[in-house]
Amino acid sequence: MDAYGHVNNTEYLAYLEEARIALLFQGAADAGVTTLLGQVVVVRHEIDYRRPLEFRPEPILIDTWVTGIRNTSFSLGYDVRDENTLYATAATVMAAYDAAAEATRPLSERERSWLETLRDDEA
Repeated sequence: MDAYGHVNNTEYLAYLEEARIALLFQGAADAGVTTLLGQVVVVRHEIDYRRPLEFRPEPILIDTWVTGIRNTSFSLGYDVRDENTLYATAATVMAAYDAAAEATRPLSERERSWLETLRDDEA
């Protein structure tokens, strides 16, 4: 909580991270794509705060989708909301990463194909 009684802006990054983990690690693994686990890094975040979010026991929904796919990276879009209110929109750029080489790597065809199933350029 911040001084105004709202969820602190930095907490939104944690919310986005939880949504990304569910999508990229659990969702991808369920689809048989395990190479994204631990092999992607955040390159950029962008958040537009639409309305103050106050503490509440009810869950917040985070819709997440793919907005773009490139050679070594992809972009995600998010809506942070409940059933009635949009609190924030956000975007993240992720890069496929080879830890041994300490460098980005091309997305595999299997990764690209799975990411494409989540793509919504108009959302």
